Amino acid sequence: MDASMDILTTALAALLCLAMLGAALLAVARTPGKASDDDEAAEIRALPGAILAAGLVGLMASILYLILAAPDVAMTEAAIGSGLTTFLFFFVLARIRSRRERETEHG
Repeated sequence: MDASMDILTTALAALLCLAMLGAALLAVARTPGKASDDDEAAEIRALPGAILAAGLVGLMASILYLILAAPDVAMTEAAIGSGLTTFLFFFVLARIRSRRERETEHG
């Protein structure tokens, strides 16, 4: 029974690592905008997907830590790595967008 648990744990860890790699690739993949858009606007539109993918990587890491019997590290990673960091990135993105809208209105 112990050997089957080791195989199951290894398989689940490998699956989570592949999911983390996929989310990381999604975070760094560049989404092209329309031909009339400038590069900066296209990058800003692609940021929410990248932020969510980064949060997903943190969540997957916390699940992996839980499988590896480190619940304290898993809770910290879930709270900080995927929760607080994702919220902070979205907050900053909203501030950047609102400042950009004000600048375009005034000149």
